[in-house]
Amino acid sequence: MTNLKSFLFSLFIIMSACKRTGGEEHNPPQSSLGEKIIKNKIENENPDLTSEKISLKGEIIRIVDGDTAEFLYYGELPLMIRFEHIDAPEKRGSQPYGNKAKTILSHLCFGQEVTLITDGEFDMGGRIIGELINEDGINVNKELVRLGYAWHFKKYSEDMSYDVLEKEARKNKRGLWQDANPIAPWDFR
Repeated sequence: MTNLKSFLFSLFIIMSACKRTGGEEHNPPQSSLGEKIIKNKIENENPDLTSEKISLKGEIIRIVDGDTAEFLYYGELPLMIRFEHIDAPEKRGSQPYGNKAKTILSHLCFGQEVTLITDGEFDMGGRIIGELINEDGINVNKELVRLGYAWHFKKYSEDMSYDVLEKEARKNKRGLWQDANPIAPWDFR
């Protein structure tokens, strides 16, 4: 709990400093500000924190595609989330089920107060990587796989509970598994 209090205090100080500059031209882009805040928490407090997960509360304010959303942390700091352990069909390029995956994700969390569970890692695009728990207590990442609108992204995940959910969705022909030969997003790209 002390680590989270220190993190929130650091966030408050940074956000206050950004407000005092008086203009957007002085503020770094929001995604890099979020990245700096989270990385600062992990790197400055204790090197052992790199394996510790932290929980951040906020609201989902935008759904980008089936595995990316925008999270408003602390009522002011927007962070892009890349959903950990999964890969959803691409909306860009019109991959089959890409728009449906985005719609399902929207139904699961858009406009809700949610909890982001993360270890503070960011992808190359500046998105924070994590699992999302919606206001009903549902792990959104797992639910997307269970419903058949995302793959277990084994290249970047060792959590085999996602593999079990994917096999169940395939067996029951849920979502994209209704197709005879669904194409994985990493092959589609």
